[in-house]
Amino acid sequence: QVQLVESGGGLVQAGGSLRLSCAASGRTSSTNGMGWFRQAPGKERELVATITWSGLTTSYADSVKGRFTISRDHALNTVYLQMNSLKPEDTAVYYCAVFRTVLGTIQPSYWGQGTQVTVSS
Repeated sequence: QVQLVESGGGLVQAGGSLRLSCAASGRTSSTNGMGWFRQAPGKERELVATITWSGLTTSYADSVKGRFTISRDHALNTVYLQMNSLKPEDTAVYYCAVFRTVLGTIQPSYWGQGTQVTVSS
């Protein structure tokens, strides 16, 4: 079992910044890393960024490259998503999830509760 607790969402104007945090506890050793996903109203959940537990490998959706940065604090077992130059289209509920990589595919296993990010124009 893995428990994930998110924090850091909120309301921000376009061009602003927010930092999301996701603290993990439990048996994360059975997973390969953590990712941030988001789901906007009426849309499917999409993968935003991932990081392996080593911190050596990260990936980003094209829509956030150059604006978002994923990082982790090994000592705190916490993963962050620094979001800069936010746009109204970034508005969504953001979820963190631990994942396993199976045949090159990200397979989330445990999810956080979600945190709302709203970007006003």
